[in-house]
Amino acid sequence: MTVARISELDRKTTQSGNANANGWQLEFERQQAQHADPLTGWNGSGDTRTQVRMNFPAKEAAIAYCERHGLSYHVVPAPPVRLKIQAYADNFR
Repeated sequence: MTVARISELDRKTTQSGNANANGWQLEFERQQAQHADPLTGWNGSGDTRTQVRMNFPAKEAAIAYCERHGLSYHVVPAPPVRLKIQAYADNFR
C-alpha cells in the first residue's frame, strides 16, 4: 500500500519574506529498505516513488489528489516560526 506524506512548505532560514512558503508538498514514503550497492557502496533501492515530489497550492488540493488516486496519506504541518527580534548593536555586546 502506498503512503503519501503531505507537508507544509516552511520559510527557509535565509529568507526574510514569506514568498513560496505557503504551499504544500506531497512525497511518497519508502516502501523498500535501502541496501548498499556492492560495487560503489552507495545506498539505494528499487523504490523510485521516493524521487517524486508534487507541489500543491493548498492542503485540500493535495488531499483531493490522494483520495482521487486511492492513496493513504498523513499531513505534517510546518513548525511555528519564532522570530528573534534584536538590534544590530546587540551583536557587539
